[in-house]
Amino acid sequence: MPQSAERRWCFADQLGPHFLDSEDQPVLLIEARAVFGRRRFHRLKAHLVLSALRHRAAELGEQAIFLQTHTYREGLEQVSGRVSVCQPTSRVADNFVRSLPSVDVLPARGFATDRETFERWTQSQRGLLLEQFYRDARRRFDLLMDGKEPTENRWNFDAENREPPPKAGRLNVVGPWLPDEDEIDEQVRADLDKWERDGDVSFVGRDGPREFAVNRAESQRALEHFIEYRLTQFGPTEDAMLAGDRWMSHSGLSAPMNLGLLDPLECAYAAEDAYRKGSAPLASVEGYVRQLIGWRDYIWHTYWHHGDEYRNRNALAAHQPLPQWFTELDADALEARCLKDVLAQVRDHGWVHHIPRLMVLSNYALQRGWQPAAVTDWFHRSFVDGYDWVMVGNVVGMSQHADGGLIATKPYASGGAYINRMSDYCGDCRYKPTRRVGDDGCPFTGGYWTFLARNHDRLKGNHRMSQPLAGLTRLSNLDEVIAQQQELGDGPP
Repeated sequence: MPQSAERRWCFADQLGPHFLDSEDQPVLLIEARAVFGRRRFHRLKAHLVLSALRHRAAELGEQAIFLQTHTYREGLEQVSGRVSVCQPTSRVADNFVRSLPSVDVLPARGFATDRETFERWTQSQRGLLLEQFYRDARRRFDLLMDGKEPTENRWNFDAENREPPPKAGRLNVVGPWLPDEDEIDEQVRADLDKWERDGDVSFVGRDGPREFAVNRAESQRALEHFIEYRLTQFGPTEDAMLAGDRWMSHSGLSAPMNLGLLDPLECAYAAEDAYRKGSAPLASVEGYVRQLIGWRDYIWHTYWHHGDEYRNRNALAAHQPLPQWFTELDADALEARCLKDVLAQVRDHGWVHHIPRLMVLSNYALQRGWQPAAVTDWFHRSFVDGYDWVMVGNVVGMSQHADGGLIATKPYASGGAYINRMSDYCGDCRYKPTRRVGDDGCPFTGGYWTFLARNHDRLKGNHRMSQPLAGLTRLSNLDEVIAQQQELGDGPP
């Protein structure tokens, strides 16, 4: 049977047309309720995934067999003949489909660089540096290149894209594109309500209006809106945070892209076209392209390259359990304004952009020595764009430094001074970023020095940490700082 005629089984993160070999290829979609019973996912994440799957089924009509079963295996038992599937994005799902004799597993799609190309690239490298991978991808895809040289002779504008937020409290930028819910969303909400009442599932977070695209048409509109109205200001303030502007100039496209509704290369080329037409500056376009064909692909490939044991790495010997106020998204229990606001955003929207994730949520977890695998699972469950492949590298490697430096060359730990410089949170907070101890001592500032003291011997061989570690010797009240942080413990700050 020709490959294009074989029915293509598409998981709920493989919903775009690029996962099919032809427009009329038969499709299999399975909604397996057991997936939501294994973990306490965010309510909005469950809604988004089910809405996207059901929208795809409605869109395909008779071209697709759509089954609503308890497990994937039960669904497959109702289908005769062989099916093919593009490699799933998690190790659990990948092992499952490869154990099925009636399923042909094809190479992964939905990423710019294929796995074979990445592994071939690793063989020519002394270390798996993101910047080198990104430059190689730029050359291969002829993105922001003028012949053999990068456009304007610059590979990377990251140093210019670190401006603090404007004092006005909001960016002067058109808001993101937001969808309108429909009858499918109404039925999804009713089903989730019923499942929860029946005790079949349990969620974290709050329900609310759907904020992300769930089909191809919506995703394309969201992409076009970002390119036209928001890309221009994306670069300079992409590392900044504002309490009154949770979107800033970020695209909001990670959720539909991770559902497989957008191909990263189409987004990258669309951004490049904006630069070539003179409608977006190179610094913003390069920053966005780097996230797509650089960081996103790099995280995907390192997930597979480092093996399954990578998720359990714990180079900093962090073993503290996650406190209940954090796992339950109890933002109302907090007084630290940055953490309170960011956790409330997660509770109410299932999403914050990458800097609150890294420099507020992950930074706090790193300072407290929370168990990295548990932090990884929390991000996976609590974010609408969170998947296993996304969070293992981002959390274990990037934010918790649990891999000992394979992905990030130093821990992303910072005190209140950084948050004060890159946000407007600190002015109205009861804690003062310049204070390490006392009733107004900032838990991030005290936590930063406690983190360094706890991990001094583990980090002393890292040349990028020599200056911060040397600062420990200049703290006259280090013992007091550590004692206050120990007293705080797992309590809400």
